[in-house]
Amino acid sequence: MVFMGDRATLLETGRFVQRHARNAADEIIEAAKAVDAVVDTTATTGTGDADTENETETEARHRRAAEHGDLASMSALGALLLRRGDLDGAEPYLRGATAEGDRAAANNLGVLLHQRGYAEEAAGWWRVAAVAGSAPAAHALGRHHRERGDEPAAEYWLRQAAEQGHALGAYALADLLEHRSDVGAERWLRAAAEQGHREAAFRLALALERRATETVRGPHDTGTRLRVPGAAATGADGGPATPAAGRAAGEPAGEPTEAEQWFRQAAARGHRRAALHLGVILEHRGDLKEAGRWYLSSAKEGEAKAACALGFLLRDAGDEESAAVWWLRAAQDGDGNAANALGALHAARGEQQTAERWYRAAMDAGDVNGAYNLGLLCAAQDRIPQAEQWYRRAAYAGHREAANALAVLLLQAGDANGAEPWFSKAAEAGSVDAAFNLGILHAGRDDDRTALAWYERAAAAGHTEAALQVGIAALRDGDERTAERHLRCAAGGGSAEAAFRLASVLDARRPDPGPAVLGASREEKSECEEWYERAAQQGHRRAQVRVGMLAAGRGDLAEADRWYREAAEAGSRNGAFNLGLLLAREGSEREAALWWTRAARAGHGRAALRLALLAARRGELTEGRHWCARAVELGPAEVAERAARLSEALHQELTA
Repeated sequence: MVFMGDRATLLETGRFVQRHARNAADEIIEAAKAVDAVVDTTATTGTGDADTENETETEARHRRAAEHGDLASMSALGALLLRRGDLDGAEPYLRGATAEGDRAAANNLGVLLHQRGYAEEAAGWWRVAAVAGSAPAAHALGRHHRERGDEPAAEYWLRQAAEQGHALGAYALADLLEHRSDVGAERWLRAAAEQGHREAAFRLALALERRATETVRGPHDTGTRLRVPGAAATGADGGPATPAAGRAAGEPAGEPTEAEQWFRQAAARGHRRAALHLGVILEHRGDLKEAGRWYLSSAKEGEAKAACALGFLLRDAGDEESAAVWWLRAAQDGDGNAANALGALHAARGEQQTAERWYRAAMDAGDVNGAYNLGLLCAAQDRIPQAEQWYRRAAYAGHREAANALAVLLLQAGDANGAEPWFSKAAEAGSVDAAFNLGILHAGRDDDRTALAWYERAAAAGHTEAALQVGIAALRDGDERTAERHLRCAAGGGSAEAAFRLASVLDARRPDPGPAVLGASREEKSECEEWYERAAQQGHRRAQVRVGMLAAGRGDLAEADRWYREAAEAGSRNGAFNLGLLLAREGSEREAALWWTRAARAGHGRAALRLALLAARRGELTEGRHWCARAVELGPAEVAERAARLSEALHQELTA
């Protein structure tokens, strides 16, 4: 009701009174009809002009009856005129009915006086009606006292209204109790929501969601729903909570929560923020079509965050053009997240100036991601001073990834002392990359103990490369169990080096398979071989060589050839040497010599010795001595010793 609003919105001029009186009268008459049962607004069936004619006839009937002193008609006629905004016409009838003891008229007279600006006189008539049992009057009186700071009186009258089943009274009482952090607020929110009060349903849903969040995550954990278009950063600021927050621990993922049901009820009644929250929940569940419908409903009602979310949904579905339309709408309404999304969209298209304009718009909207994204944009264009400026601005505003990016820039410029505080600030704020970078920084100073502490912190948060470093350190210290645990994490996260090292740990535990038995069935691939293969498939050359060796050991020469060749072509001298051995065994000595030559030139001593032996068999003594000298130079000791003896024999043959 109008009289429930901010005191600054109370009527100050006759024109303002007339403009707002109709809405106030409609609401209070509706309440009087429901609770006091004194206003007769019954209309016969019909449409169009017939409805207007019926209202006119009703007014005439009440007017005739009122002139003959009919109390009910006086009250009903006053309410009808009040609804229409005819305060002067309504007042005599309402005063007359009030004088005869009609509580609905007393309530409506209070509304009329409040609209005229006579708040204290209005409160007096509301008190009369409330004492007589009018729930709407008790509600209005409670709001009057709350506006004046008298919370005990406000609670008393609002409770009177709420306990009579008055939805607005229950909601206002809940609002008062919630303001005081009183646990009884939820009961009255629920009472109002069950009577169809959409704001009560929304706030009840928020309360249930908040409680479920604390149950699942703990009271000190928070979540932010992030959507990332391209490399740029976007984030919800004050938007819906993480969707998982609405579900209590152990509750089935597919079942609607109670919070969701209340969001749905409020959204169905046109509550745009409830529609936004409902869309988030449905999107998280995977029901994208219905989520889109609620986002659209909310966006059409002017909810910028819903328009932004709808844009992301469309972008993910491949409709980038429609996404841009909704992002534009949201950005123009001040949504920084949407402005960042538009910036990323234009940056991906190579439209750098337009991207920069939208990132600036995001920053102007108070979204610190705008400054960070401007830094990314400048860094991509090698505008390093500008990038540092924007990173610094975002970092000072508390953007942890901007602090990490700024530290990286400073470190690259040789300012390790300037970089370290920013890495620390970002890491303490939760940046996993910054924690890892601190590990690198301290490792470069030979402070392995501090480096390991930061690596462990980053690894605990799921950083793949940090887990690899912790695993390597554990191997170095002989703690194979810890090493295996971290190497598995890193390998599972996609690290080829971790997969290779994990395979090596497992390989060392395998018993010696013994000599191959002709005709024996081929064994299943071991776990270590599977990890070698995973690393090999990611281009890890040492893993490729090892997979080739295991395949050769199984007698699968084609598989061995494939992996040796792939490693050799990528520059592995061991791969080239082993491929040469395989080819020589198969009779392709000429091609074997080509791969041995590549390996020997890359520093492989055994390959050089093989080439020396090959040259000696062909009678190419000078060539043989050249490769012997190379083998002596490269080693290892056993190879160097054999090469030296062969070189001496070739020399004797040359001088014989």
